[in-house]
Amino acid sequence: MQELAIQAVARRKYKAATDSKHSKPVAENRLHRKFRVDRPNQAWVADITYIYTTEGWLYLATIMDLYSRKIIGWSLRDRLSKELIMAALNMALKQRKLSSSLLLHSEPGQSICQLLLSGFT
Repeated sequence: MQELAIQAVARRKYKAATDSKHSKPVAENRLHRKFRVDRPNQAWVADITYIYTTEGWLYLATIMDLYSRKIIGWSLRDRLSKELIMAALNMALKQRKLSSSLLLHSEPGQSICQLLLSGFT
């Protein structure tokens, strides 16, 4: 391999994105795939993505306002934790006014639901 100046390519490890077999409570889906809203701060959607880097996995949590389609809060960490989610949520809350009718939605099996619920139960 040295003579030919080639090297093996390491295969990335599989990273499970969701845990659908958890025993934690799951919030009711009140958004029902209605992604068009009439005003700002009516519905926010949250997601977590896993990014593989040469130094390991990074976790990116984002919160988007469905009205403007802008990311209003985000956090990047090397661990999947409540602090990751709370940092993204705090950033969003600093940029936008919280209303009593705000709906924060994420997919039921995603870690963001589990982490938020575990922080408040």
